[in-house]
Amino acid sequence: MSGPDGPGTNVVWLGSPPFPHAARTALADTRLRTNLRRATSTIRDKRLAVTSELDDWEQLREAGEAVKRRTLRHLDHHLVRLEESVTKAGGTVHWAADAAEANRIVTDLVRATGEREVVKVKSMATQEIGLNEALAEAGISAYETDLAELIVQLGEDRPSHILVPAIHRGRAEIRDIFRREMGKWGRPAPPGLTDDPRDLAEAARLHLREKFLRTKVAVSGANFAAADTGTVVVVESEGNGRMCLTLPDTLITVMGIEKVLPAFTDLEIFLQLLPRSSTGERMNPYTSMWTGTTEGDGPQAFHLVLLDNGRTDTLEDTVGRQALACIRCSACLNVCPVYERTGGHAYGSVYPGPIGAVLTPQLVGVEHADTLPFASTLCGACYDACPVRIDIPEVLVHLRAKAVEAEGDRRVVPTAEALVMGAAAAVLRSPGRLSLVRRAGASVARVLSRRGVIRRLPGPLRPWSDTRDTPVPPRESFRDWWLRTLRTREGASR
Repeated sequence: MSGPDGPGTNVVWLGSPPFPHAARTALADTRLRTNLRRATSTIRDKRLAVTSELDDWEQLREAGEAVKRRTLRHLDHHLVRLEESVTKAGGTVHWAADAAEANRIVTDLVRATGEREVVKVKSMATQEIGLNEALAEAGISAYETDLAELIVQLGEDRPSHILVPAIHRGRAEIRDIFRREMGKWGRPAPPGLTDDPRDLAEAARLHLREKFLRTKVAVSGANFAAADTGTVVVVESEGNGRMCLTLPDTLITVMGIEKVLPAFTDLEIFLQLLPRSSTGERMNPYTSMWTGTTEGDGPQAFHLVLLDNGRTDTLEDTVGRQALACIRCSACLNVCPVYERTGGHAYGSVYPGPIGAVLTPQLVGVEHADTLPFASTLCGACYDACPVRIDIPEVLVHLRAKAVEAEGDRRVVPTAEALVMGAAAAVLRSPGRLSLVRRAGASVARVLSRRGVIRRLPGPLRPWSDTRDTPVPPRESFRDWWLRTLRTREGASR
């Protein structure tokens, strides 16, 4: 995995086709679409049920939005305060400007312990920087312990969902992966393993248990970190995080700088918003918090790696920066009609779905992911579902404009679309020209189609009609109808 600018970015998957081409392939996969529809609809229904229980749900969303926006405006202050708090509590803070620096820091920290294995808690930040691959190059094995991440790792696959990375896999596929691959990584799958979910979970438990008990170094992400106390928080549903965060001697946490909160008390808001929006639960089964180190209890060395990797550049955009408020709940994915039909791999990024369509272009530069802002119907369902009220449609439109500008800057000769839009502007500025073109268009359209739509437009307009139904203009425009009936009414009144 690598970004367009080389190993320092690592947000998009190297060699991924543009979204339109990847989506076309995904749409042809009927099994994928069935798995996605079943999973997203189930999570969506659970979320609606538990959020409707709270009379103050909208007030909670507004409070979460306010805290996040205020924090982003003063992010430098809160990060410095976080560093002071973590250091005071016995931890060590490292600053990483990009993926390459973060990978180098983590690799050096693991090497310093003398170990060659690490266990990992599910972390999108480490996926973003390609940490597993960087550790492998250094001769260090990284074991994913989240069940879905384990499936992805064993299958040499890529995550396709923020909450359920293996959402694109069916039970039979998972059984086959476990049977074929588990033995290569450690304890093999039990003989006669079935595709019953309980059997699959038990196979994963047995496989991972020996790693939890043996491995001395753990790598985690972070859902939140409180600047005033230095407390870091990880929420998860399987207990694997609790094992990784308490048993090893050394804990290394890689956290995007946007995850900081000003105060520990702010967690009261987000620990209500996150579980309801992500898993449709009233609270997470496991919420782990730690503040530095404590002698004789848990890891005796704690390192916090604060990752920038494009986030500071994103902060400069007053419209686009709101994407950094994301708490990675995946609610926007579960309501998005585009994601439900294409899945996460089509986005070519660690961050799929609506939030990926606005976050990825800003982290890597819109010129490197210029199709993603167009991977949306702008229906607004993502905004309605977002627990911190990120106006994703607003950011999508904003980034679309930047993508068009970037495309125009790269071209010496204007595109056919730019020429057509320029001609349209000239027509729309003149009522006379508009009337003439409208009448001519209606006459031509009636010749081109007899079925109510224009099947294919000519020349440079063809790409438009290849992906859309183009209705035939009416025989009479509203303006002409109004003038004609107005004359009829005036004549009758006389």
